[in-house]
Amino acid sequence: MIDRLTGTTAAAGPNWVVVQTGGLGLRAWCTPATAAGVRPGQECSLFTTLVTREDSLTLYGFAAEDERDAFELVQTASGVGPKLALAIVSVLAPGDLAAAITAGDVKRLTSVPGLGPKGAQKMIIELKDKVLVLGGRSSSGVVQEPRGAAEAWREQVSEGLQGLGWSARDAETACERVAPLVEEDPSVSVASLMRAALRSLAR
Repeated sequence: MIDRLTGTTAAAGPNWVVVQTGGLGLRAWCTPATAAGVRPGQECSLFTTLVTREDSLTLYGFAAEDERDAFELVQTASGVGPKLALAIVSVLAPGDLAAAITAGDVKRLTSVPGLGPKGAQKMIIELKDKVLVLGGRSSSGVVQEPRGAAEAWREQVSEGLQGLGWSARDAETACERVAPLVEEDPSVSVASLMRAALRSLAR
């Protein structure tokens, strides 16, 4: 198992990062907030998990260890694969996920694109006794965030949200909701704006 990936960011997209290390460029799928928090040419470190299929080996990377724990945990529920698991941890922080499952909050869980009421109810039943392990680790990011949000923040946030399954209209609405944060603090990072946008859509 590849537990952690550290190297230089070679490239990044709405929900993926390519890390150059040891002569290799490894692509890791990640949350939009993690992808927005790296800069090409700068060093980054990701907590990783490798998903093995008959025809593929797919690497997933996370800014915090508890995000990876949550990603792995939700996949133990019926019908939850890596793609949906990534959407879940993109929308809900580990502590929020644990709270929603513990409280049986179907509405909160179904704020995740692709997760319907039946799937949420299954998760609650199957994971209620397991989510206690979440939230015990530090959630401080290990990915180096950019020093400031460039003018391109709106495009990055919008692309990240659409990559998770929201419509272009929803993504634009979320961007409008977080725009005041840029006005208040021009140095706010794109990763912070992405997290704020996700919270606004999860309400």
